[in-house]
Amino acid sequence: MPIYTKTGDKGKTSLFSGKRVWKDDVRIDAYGTLDELNSVIGIILSFNTKSTKEHKYITQILKRIQYSIFPICSYLADLPDTLSGIHLDSEIEHLEKEIDYMTKKMPELSNFILPGGGVVGAHLHLARTVSRRAERMIIKLHKKDSVDIKVIQYINRLSDVFFTLARYANFIEKKKEATWER
Repeated sequence: MPIYTKTGDKGKTSLFSGKRVWKDDVRIDAYGTLDELNSVIGIILSFNTKSTKEHKYITQILKRIQYSIFPICSYLADLPDTLSGIHLDSEIEHLEKEIDYMTKKMPELSNFILPGGGVVGAHLHLARTVSRRAERMIIKLHKKDSVDIKVIQYINRLSDVFFTLARYANFIEKKKEATWER
């Protein structure tokens, strides 16, 4: 079976419900940006190949996030029952625990930092910005069609965990963070 269907050739696509919408619909932007985020995570995983305990720890967090993003994308693509397979309360709590764990391991942050450092850290900063964009898209969608508040909370927490992961990756790889100076 070919990958192309030609059903989107006039600028519309189908949601899981069968409803046809324009490809620039806010719903498409929301789950499309999460799909982009999942791809960025895949790039990070391809660079995070060292076999240290710390690098494996980063991989575990990122893979868990990837597995959480998929049902959220399906939910946003108008398949509401897909959220029943993911416990967003416990996922949010898990992200917070990971943020706290990594934060305790690193020097205290006293300045704004510029995105960068090593390859993994820099790409984690990219993931942070893509997750922020996804959050903005989901909020736009929420203003139009109600979005489960747990989805909004989870996506909000993602940018925090990506920021912390970027700092942690740079810390374990001994890559200096550039601070922003006025």
